[in-house]
Amino acid sequence: MKEPVPVGSTPCPGPDLPELMVQVVQGDEEAFSAVYDAVAAPVFGLVFRMLRDHAQSEEVAQEVLIELWRTAAHYRPEKGTVLNWVLTLAHQRTVDRIRSVEAATSRERRAALLERMPEYDEVSEQVEGHFEREQLRRCLRSLSKIQRQSVMLAYYQGLTYKEVAAALSAPLGTIKTRMRDGLIRLRDCLGVRA
Repeated sequence: MKEPVPVGSTPCPGPDLPELMVQVVQGDEEAFSAVYDAVAAPVFGLVFRMLRDHAQSEEVAQEVLIELWRTAAHYRPEKGTVLNWVLTLAHQRTVDRIRSVEAATSRERRAALLERMPEYDEVSEQVEGHFEREQLRRCLRSLSKIQRQSVMLAYYQGLTYKEVAAALSAPLGTIKTRMRDGLIRLRDCLGVRA
């Protein structure tokens, strides 16, 4: 049977991180490697718990460790342990990443909404087109039955004068006259200047 291992009673002997940080400030790459080995796993663990994305966590953890190398001179032993200082850097960098991702997502969402929203001119044109169609319907209703039928067959169904005359069983001359009179009445009703 295995003996229980006491948790927290005796710290595991590890590298003297404050001393290593003094050497890192002087540019000692071996000292940095030792600090890296001591703090990389806790940094990644904190970042991953916050981001929940493995690839982004690796990226942020790498940024934190590069920042540790560049800003080692800012470490103050009287303010806390090296690990706490590095974890504070990791927390701050992770919060920055979360805010950046949220801002990018928000920008993308707003851009997508703007793309879906019709421009002011489109709305104006739609309203104007609806108004003009209603006005045309009203003016068509003001024509006599034979004028309205002649105009609608010619303009909405694309029939020629001859085909309209055949469809309405009326002489060609009569259809031409009624269409001309109907178009003049439509022009006047719609307020179009000749």
